[in-house]
Amino acid sequence: MAYYSDRYSVFRVNRKGAEERPTQFSRALLTLDIAGIHAGSPQAKGRVERANRTFQDRLVKEMRLRGIDGMAAGNAYLPEFMADFNRRFAVAPRNPADAHRAVLHDDRELDLILCEQHARKLTKGLTISFEGDTYQVTGHGKGYRLRGASVTVCKGYDGAVTVLRDGRELPVRLLGEGGEPPPVEGGKTVRSRVDRAKAAQRSRRDWKPAPDHPWRRGFQPDAGAPLG
Repeated sequence: MAYYSDRYSVFRVNRKGAEERPTQFSRALLTLDIAGIHAGSPQAKGRVERANRTFQDRLVKEMRLRGIDGMAAGNAYLPEFMADFNRRFAVAPRNPADAHRAVLHDDRELDLILCEQHARKLTKGLTISFEGDTYQVTGHGKGYRLRGASVTVCKGYDGAVTVLRDGRELPVRLLGEGGEPPPVEGGKTVRSRVDRAKAAQRSRRDWKPAPDHPWRRGFQPDAGAPLG
């Protein structure tokens, strides 16, 4: 699925007239069949804010004490921090049964779901514009059936751009800055090519088959072949 959504909104689009459009986060939840439960009470919001304050205060101070100042080192330390945090503050659930469902998507599908997605339409030249760059779909011959097709542009956290059509990846290439996309032939150019081919045929000298060419032989059915 592809949705138009506010890029920096998390749970809801607060722009007038676009309240029903899901955000990137809500779209990912819908795709994964996860129901988002919003904090609708002061008590629930308090729990969320306390957790945020913990990670924005305690975690930052712990990293400062350990001299961690890079993303790689921070990610490497996070499992240790979470294990210590859960050991000190976790509360055992009333029901110990594991309610987690099995993940039905592979790693590649999850990467595409958990990224920014934006709706676009292919031009006659099978190109789209995204964040100031132009991408062209390749590997589809003339590409007539893809003209005007709706596609989804996925931008990963590493900046990689993937174009999807009905859930399938399309091969694309980034066109050079200021470069014109290779032309995709339309009806007029096809007719002009046909006209040139006809003119070339008319300009050729009349060709006659050789005396022993099969065309000059009369039709002689095989005597042993049945008729009808």
